[in-house]
Amino acid sequence: MKNLFKVALVATGIFSFVQSQAHSMPLDSVGHKIKHAAKSVGHATAHAAATTDAAIVDKRYDGKYGPDGQAVYINKHSHYYYINKTGHRVYLKKSELMDKPTK
Repeated sequence: MKNLFKVALVATGIFSFVQSQAHSMPLDSVGHKIKHAAKSVGHATAHAAATTDAAIVDKRYDGKYGPDGQAVYINKHSHYYYINKTGHRVYLKKSELMDKPTK
């Protein structure tokens, strides 16, 4: 009976400590940081996967670049595109392609 009382007392103490700590920590900022980190990791992963896919499947258009210096690829339907920061394909018209920047 004494052991049961001790265990119940310790459990109550731990529960009350956790509840007091939960109120002192702003969950909004922690949740926002976790959400932001998860989103940036997801975008980086999607960008890496899309770039790898484009390099394997489609042909790279040498000498031409996207608006911010991205590599331009040509798919099997002769459409020009580049991969943006979030890993999406952005299709371009041939008139929108930029020449290789000179050094």
